[in-house]
Amino acid sequence: MIETFTKPETRFLSNFYPYKNKNGDTHPCPVTVIYRGLIFDCVENAYQAAKAANPADMIQFTKMTPFHSKKFVDDGGLKVRSDWDSIKLHVMTDLVRQKFTNNIGLKNMLLSTGRQRLIEGNDWGDVFWGVCEGKGRNNLGKILMKIRKDLKIEAKK
Repeated sequence: MIETFTKPETRFLSNFYPYKNKNGDTHPCPVTVIYRGLIFDCVENAYQAAKAANPADMIQFTKMTPFHSKKFVDDGGLKVRSDWDSIKLHVMTDLVRQKFTNNIGLKNMLLSTGRQRLIEGNDWGDVFWGVCEGKGRNNLGKILMKIRKDLKIEAKK
């Protein structure tokens, strides 16, 4: 079982990947995801941009760090689209799928997790996408495991 995506060996599962570590180094597998024609270098930025009520506001997320994009939205810097709650799982699934299908290195890293249960364990209280203090829906973990299963099926064809 993988219980967190914050360790160096599991960080590739995080939506903030690739990130800069304390030495300023980034991880070797680039991420490319596209949302409404805009190219993003991590899932988090594309996901935060997708919340925009005004599509013109999305472009600013192409240049932010994932930490800044999340904080910007969490702090009320963006008017969120009214249908967000009804589409966020679909958007996240699409973006995460792109992340692991657009880069063979990341695809292989996900496949290398085998049959392990993937849990986005956290200490910041996210019980929708992850699990905190033993509680949570672990939607990100479920998405990752579904994509991993799909990739295994595709590899057998």
